Amino acid sequence: MSGVWRTAFLGLLTAGVVGSVVWLVFFSPVLGVREIRVTGNAVLPVEEIRRATGVAAGRPLATVDVAEVKAKVGAIRRVESVSVSRDWPGTLAVRVVERRPAAVVPQGDRAALVDRHGVVIEVRDVAPPGLPTLRVGRPGAGDPATVAALAVVGALPGSLAGRVAEVAAPSPETVSLRLKDGRTVVWGGRDRSADKARILATLLRSRADTYDVSSPEVVTVK
Repeated sequence: MSGVWRTAFLGLLTAGVVGSVVWLVFFSPVLGVREIRVTGNAVLPVEEIRRATGVAAGRPLATVDVAEVKAKVGAIRRVESVSVSRDWPGTLAVRVVERRPAAVVPQGDRAALVDRHGVVIEVRDVAPPGLPTLRVGRPGAGDPATVAALAVVGALPGSLAGRVAEVAAPSPETVSLRLKDGRTVVWGGRDRSADKARILATLLRSRADTYDVSSPEVVTVK
């Protein structure tokens, strides 16, 4: 075989191999989606998340737009964040972080459950026990007072969080807590929350009506 024919033959062979690989990866069901593996969910049903991906079984895994799938799953109200990846040869891996209720916002005779960012997760007829009531002028994810109040709630250790009945914030710098036993805590801004929580835990051992930890260096008890 002459050099010209050998070169031509090798070229055709290479083109055939490349074409086969392209067909196998992008068009053949051989490397298609066999499973949509969902992890991280505790409340959301797996099937709801799988349906939200919009990916059909057998679709070539290489053609799945992971950014599009991420956006679709992320649109579910209960989802806080999501990551999507391909796990060859045939698995689409979806990992979600669900929104968790952090407080309750009264809505007439109903209760809206909001997460740590102020996003409404769901509205119930009866508020679940254990969650503090959030009192702010304009509750919502973009409201600075809402964000500050929920940041304070999130910074409380479990021993204190379970004692809070209500968190109020007329402004981001004037957060206050009402405990289940009726006592009041003047918290101030969300800054230095760890110091404030540590000081408050000690102060609560003494009986008083109001505890002001807004300035950790100078606390007052009334």
